[in-house]
Amino acid sequence: MKKAVYPGSFDPPTYGHLDIITRASSVFDELVIAIMKNPKKKSAFTEEERIEMLRKITRDLPNVSVVVGHGLTVRFAHSIGAQVLIRGIRAVMDYEYELQQATANMYLDDSIETVFFVARPRFSFLSSSVSKEIALNNGDLSKFIPEAIIEEVEQELNPLKKKIRL
Repeated sequence: MKKAVYPGSFDPPTYGHLDIITRASSVFDELVIAIMKNPKKKSAFTEEERIEMLRKITRDLPNVSVVVGHGLTVRFAHSIGAQVLIRGIRAVMDYEYELQQATANMYLDDSIETVFFVARPRFSFLSSSVSKEIALNNGDLSKFIPEAIIEEVEQELNPLKKKIRL
């Protein structure tokens, strides 16, 4: 049984993420989406909010689960018995970064393979950062993030729709 991990911040998850998740879940027996902490990024959503959003958009994929991971991604993958790391590539810039990460991971644990999924052209520009910028400026998110989580993203990021938190 092949188990793969798709690590990322997913802050928020986009159609690009969902496309990679759907494609990877059709290739591997089990896919674990791991929300990993990135000390270089300040998250707009809590881990719990991201878990809930990812569960909503993957509810029809029975072999997909969502967890929070800690530490080095390759060590986390090893700790849950995964043999593969899934990474998405949108452009040459992504490839260069991901190649460095994959090579470092080989040095850390050569039993974990990295598999790259190339973004579909319609998602090649898409990122969580772009989605957040659109939400912050009251733009239409319908082409960027799944419909099931648009309201949550707008409530958190759109100043015109933001709830008052107590």
